[in-house]
Amino acid sequence: MTDSPQTSPAAPPRKGIFRDYFETIVTCVIFVLFARTFVFQQSKIPTGSMIPTLLIGDYIMVNKNVYAPHSFEWEKKILPIRDIRRGDIVVFKYPEEPEKDYIKRIIGLPGDVLEVRHRQLYLNGVLQKEPYVQHIYPPGTHLDADDYTPTKIPPGHYFAMGDNRDNSRDSRAWGFVPRDYIKGRAFAVFWSYEEDRDAYLRTGVVDRISGIWSKLTHLITRTRWRRSFSMIR
Repeated sequence: MTDSPQTSPAAPPRKGIFRDYFETIVTCVIFVLFARTFVFQQSKIPTGSMIPTLLIGDYIMVNKNVYAPHSFEWEKKILPIRDIRRGDIVVFKYPEEPEKDYIKRIIGLPGDVLEVRHRQLYLNGVLQKEPYVQHIYPPGTHLDADDYTPTKIPPGHYFAMGDNRDNSRDSRAWGFVPRDYIKGRAFAVFWSYEEDRDAYLRTGVVDRISGIWSKLTHLITRTRWRRSFSMIR
């Protein structure tokens, strides 16, 4: 008596090329959306309040995970997270209009007593060195930026200022930044383009199309190559 021949299982049908492309695209989109939501954010610098550290037309990357909440100190040792530090450049919700994002440098932490006296910053009575600061007006001509009365920063809040001190509307004008409003730390310039100073005011459809066309046609000549792919300090 002979055994009947065994039949091999049928091979699964091959995926079509369009299905392969579709699955790859969907996977990439999910990854990008996840990264933009929880890890990184891309932003553009529209004004000169952070000159000379950040210029108009700098496109930056923001780490949204670095200030993630934690319950134990050991989490900070094994995960890439940490507390907000004095000197960090952060993106946050503008307290007066939370739908807008602002970018400034953290100058004062909760509990600090902050004072600006004749353009000099004092924290808890100690004069601070600020090599990143720029002033564009002679002393005494821009009094709102020259002095700030001693003020204690309340718990859960931060004092943020622009590096371009005479041309920055910051905590001196609108108060403290709540901790919950801070979205992440700016850590890199991935592209820098020589943008017009009033470009952020042109928000119409025609203006946007014109702006894109200008970038395409002047990509080589107006890109600030030395600033692109640089770390933010």
